[in-house]
Amino acid sequence: MITRKASLVFLSLLAAIGCRAKLDAPSIPTLAVDATAGQHAIDPNIYGIANYSLDAKYAEEIQVPNIRWGGDGVTRYNWQVDSSNAGFDWYFMGGGNPNPVPGASADLMINTYKPAHAGALITIPIIPYVSSTAASNCSFPTSIYGAQQSTNPYVHPNGENCGNGISLSGAQLLDSNIYANHINNSVALQQGWLEHLVRTFGTAAKGGVPFYQLDNEPAGWGNTHRDVEPHGADYNTIISLGQQYAAMVKQVDPSAMVLGPSDFSLGGWIGTPSQQNKLYAGQYYLQQMAAYHQKNGKRVLDYFDEHYYPGFTDPTSQLASTRTFWDPTYNGGTWVEQSYFHGPMRLISRFQQWIAQYYPGTKLAFSEYSIDSGKKLVTDALAEADVLGIFGSHGVDFANMWTAPAPTDPIAYAFRLYRNYDGQGGQFGNTSVLASSTNQAKLSIYGALRSSDGALTLILINKTTSAIQTSLSLAHFTPDPSASVYSYSRANLQKIRALGKISITPAGFSYNFPAYSATVFVVTAPALPHLRK
Repeated sequence: MITRKASLVFLSLLAAIGCRAKLDAPSIPTLAVDATAGQHAIDPNIYGIANYSLDAKYAEEIQVPNIRWGGDGVTRYNWQVDSSNAGFDWYFMGGGNPNPVPGASADLMINTYKPAHAGALITIPIIPYVSSTAASNCSFPTSIYGAQQSTNPYVHPNGENCGNGISLSGAQLLDSNIYANHINNSVALQQGWLEHLVRTFGTAAKGGVPFYQLDNEPAGWGNTHRDVEPHGADYNTIISLGQQYAAMVKQVDPSAMVLGPSDFSLGGWIGTPSQQNKLYAGQYYLQQMAAYHQKNGKRVLDYFDEHYYPGFTDPTSQLASTRTFWDPTYNGGTWVEQSYFHGPMRLISRFQQWIAQYYPGTKLAFSEYSIDSGKKLVTDALAEADVLGIFGSHGVDFANMWTAPAPTDPIAYAFRLYRNYDGQGGQFGNTSVLASSTNQAKLSIYGALRSSDGALTLILINKTTSAIQTSLSLAHFTPDPSASVYSYSRANLQKIRALGKISITPAGFSYNFPAYSATVFVVTAPALPHLRK
């Protein structure tokens, strides 16, 4: 259950992070934009999406910047037989590829999204075992392990019933013959895959695979992949494996970027501090990767990468949960906030502080996150639009939303707001500027200058069920007399509507923001650029 901690915002702190707002103030929010304050580049890689079922035409429409080959299902991927194992997610099923071609599945993903110019994020298995065969198989057939609480109703390799690895009494079963369906993983095996990718697509510097990820949620191996790793892996093991495989990536393609540890929400960030120099797992990982750098004279980790799933129970808490990314006054009520952080999550600045303390120069990534209810609600689009705005304004360097939306899903329109709001390729700006709301919890605002034409682009999100009439003050930007307006709301979940133009002065404008809506303003200037000092 998400709880809200009612409190006034500390204005000086929020000004430093670009959101000067009294989030819980009862008054109508007022808005301000300063086009020369708080400027920093927005990395386009924050608009990434996982590859699963992503429509190729939609990917091209929004020019998705990166696409991820990742998740539990590729942790045990063996490129030589083009097969993996689903683990506990789906009855520990493996294989199922009748005509394996080495590396074909990942190659197909890369080629599918080339028209969108999407850079691939490829997950490199560092787990000790990978699949050995493309033939359909499973780890816990009932003929060997007996009746289990659940069996796969659809696939029966060699007539077997494949169980979920839990006996009728509730006991977790132990895989007594791991090598029946697996081989030892090794740096040499994965190096062969990297060399294949470089031969096929070139180095990262020459348009090949730009990003590699050190497995997926390794602190959870003892659950998801407990047939091969029944005792899981501590962070010393995860770090040691990560260093070996990351060094190999840098050897094969020095121009490629490496992400890690890519662990799961809450517990994956914490680990076991008593085994980690009394540090949280993420801190310890950064510390040890920095020590490797110092010892060997080379960086093998480019992005500190973690996964995050904000918790929510309804549309209201869904929209509020975005505050856990940044708000120093908002406590999401998680056990990590209560028992470890002893206060609000403020996840982005927390991770940035870890980086600054333990391994400066490392970038920040969220290679898996989701704020989607799965119910195709307007609030899915609004919450995701808010997250994308937060990532841009708070300096996140890379992100992938999980899972890929259908082009007609409301959440797909969140990406269009930033990447194709007018259906003609119109995009949100690439240089973030200071944009503030006196109640960011009700009416969020994000602003950016667009280098291609000098336009000031604004996205405002009304998270309430009532319209909000308010004013926006503008500083250090001389606008044309009118600005273009685009709107996405529950009035039409299948379209971003072009609403024409509104009048605007150098002092700003007034606008009535519809309930549950996201509004884009494109403010052009008489000259390029025409900033008023």
